[in-house]
Amino acid sequence: MKTLKIHLIRHGATDANYRGQYIGCKTDIPISPEGLNELRLLKENMEYPEIECVYSSPMLRCKQTAAVLYPDFPVIPVENLKEYDFGSFEGKTAAELEGNPNFLPWTSGKLSAPPGGEDNSEFIKRLCIGLNQIVLDMLENGNTQSAVIMHGGAIMMLLGATAVPRHRPVEWTADNGRGYSLLITPSLYHKSGIVEVYDII
Repeated sequence: MKTLKIHLIRHGATDANYRGQYIGCKTDIPISPEGLNELRLLKENMEYPEIECVYSSPMLRCKQTAAVLYPDFPVIPVENLKEYDFGSFEGKTAAELEGNPNFLPWTSGKLSAPPGGEDNSEFIKRLCIGLNQIVLDMLENGNTQSAVIMHGGAIMMLLGATAVPRHRPVEWTADNGRGYSLLITPSLYHKSGIVEVYDII
């Protein structure tokens, strides 16, 4: 089996990103005009990886990013790559949540889910299923390089769970329009679920 290269790229910036709001899978907002301009400048001034196919979270901000960065490719939606469900924290900023008794335990890892939101372990499991769907689809279609347009939190949690070198999720942050390139050896991946990060986009 051929080695696969999968490039995880964070979607372009939204107004909520600039405001510091927690926006997850319940709010399907577009990229802001400023975010679109930033993406177009990145496209003009840096070399994005050459690919054979594009996968994406089905959310609008990711599909819009795919259309800017890889306009000649149809987008294959992957439902399991949707952003985290922030429950009652949705749409709020850290400053607005400071007095919430559940906020600090959640950010410190003592609480596995915000009220009404998604359990961290279930989120990671869902993302791993999504990555596995992509790997299987690439193998089935004979593709060896793909771009995957995702959410910042999703990239962090996925790489925190699967990537070598090993880092905590918070160490896998990516700016809008940036990300990480993964090397996947199918035989090793199917046994261990491990992926190798070999470059930064």
